[in-house]
Amino acid sequence: MLINAQLYLIIFFTQSLMRLFQTHIDIVDDFDQDLIEQLLVLAKKHDFMIFEDRKFADIGNTVKHQYGNGIYRIASWSDITNAHGVPGEGIITGLKEVGLPLGRGLLLLAEMSSKGALTYGEYTTQTIEMARRNQDFVMGFITQRCINEHPDEDFIAMSPGIGLDVTGDGLGQQYRTPRQVIVESGCDLIIVGRGIYGKGRDVQAEGRRYQEAGWSAYQERISQ
Repeated sequence: MLINAQLYLIIFFTQSLMRLFQTHIDIVDDFDQDLIEQLLVLAKKHDFMIFEDRKFADIGNTVKHQYGNGIYRIASWSDITNAHGVPGEGIITGLKEVGLPLGRGLLLLAEMSSKGALTYGEYTTQTIEMARRNQDFVMGFITQRCINEHPDEDFIAMSPGIGLDVTGDGLGQQYRTPRQVIVESGCDLIIVGRGIYGKGRDVQAEGRRYQEAGWSAYQERISQ
């Protein structure tokens, strides 16, 4: 089986500091372990980490089994995954039981890029507090801004909804440019999907374009 790039989202940040390949493994029609084996070979060859955008959102016992078992066995191959804070801190505990012994990391969804998202206010505040109590496993956030507030905090801020050409998609997604995300909002990584693999796009050319835009924004930020 060959990996179909149109089924995946790609994260670009700088030219060398960190590269992630983001998957939505449950939308692959012909999933099997051969795909995972190919993906792991590519990750080693091209030096990138794998981020399964699972967005777990259930009680601790349920997510523990969703993460470690089932047909996908996400924890066995994905370096990073993510979860909503809605169920409470038990969701972190359940995922941690599986992921921490394997050296995995968790992102919490503090804010989303879609129009009308309810990830703000008290939800965001409580999600951040849960992360602070679990820094041995929670490595950062899906967010629209840098969340670090204290001297000892070093959470990674990954921002979705990145676009150089459009501002929306008709289904609620809202796009910002790499500069808006990295320079103005202080985020660390940009998450790029359809801007790279969308219909009629040259994947390699667009990948380089977004990588260069992200790198340029990062250089501007550190020069300030």
